[in-house]
Amino acid sequence: MPKTATSCPRCRQPVVVDVEQLFDASTDPQAKQRLLSGNYNLIQCQNCGYQGNMATPLVYHDVDKELLLTYFPPELGLPVNEQERLIGPMINQVVNRLPAEKRKAYLFRPQTMLTMQTMIERILEADGITKEMLDEQQKRMNLLQRLLSISPESRVEVIKQEEAQIDAPFFTLLNRLIEATLQGGDQQSARQLALLQQELLQNTSYGSKLQEQAKEVEDAVRSLQEASRTGLTRESLMDLILNASSDARFNALVSYARSGLDYEFFQILQQRIEQAATDEEKQQLGAKRDQMLAITREIDAA
Repeated sequence: MPKTATSCPRCRQPVVVDVEQLFDASTDPQAKQRLLSGNYNLIQCQNCGYQGNMATPLVYHDVDKELLLTYFPPELGLPVNEQERLIGPMINQVVNRLPAEKRKAYLFRPQTMLTMQTMIERILEADGITKEMLDEQQKRMNLLQRLLSISPESRVEVIKQEEAQIDAPFFTLLNRLIEATLQGGDQQSARQLALLQQELLQNTSYGSKLQEQAKEVEDAVRSLQEASRTGLTRESLMDLILNASSDARFNALVSYARSGLDYEFFQILQQRIEQAATDEEKQQLGAKRDQMLAITREIDAA
């Protein structure tokens, strides 16, 4: 990455920046992630502490999605002919990297993005992530920031008011933030997020559901451990799974005992289905067999 001398936007002192202008996901699998995360062309001023992205023309390319996007920061004030002069060599570089059979018409019609946000949205849209989905995610993030900024005494009331937003995607977002802060070494923020997670588990209907599921998983693991001590067979494992009191326990038993659900296990289950006394019992056993097969396929694929 070439180093470029520029001046700090705040204090105007000279700084050196590693500049990246061409993000070609076709040749660099990490290019898209760098662009979306904002982790590129970073100005870090030692004089005043300013941190931000250097304003420079950008090109994004993804051959699989047939995307060729350009962005010119408005603060550069570049006329169209100057934009074309700067962008031309980068587009030529993209084209030259591709074999002849992949050089399609989109390469000669790059899409100009008016803002960095529209560029990000266009990239995500090609991945099936719509603006509406991004807006919903932003609402969850705003609520999360609001909950972290108020006192624990006020938090319970806000949780009750906004409970409809505290759903599965909200808890997924919270879990990812906890993991990210731990990986980043920010133990204090991770503790704050974990404490908030406990409050949400205790004070929301979806949190209660998650706790119930967690208990079912613990009970499933415990039942497998107890059965193993007395000698776990395919037949006894089958009885545990078929008699599971909830979907969560059923799924947990199948997942944790995946290695025991082999060809012989399903042969025995098929015999049970054929020997069932009623058509209704056959249908119930058949449905559970199909559930087991679906779960094991997912595990094996992963």
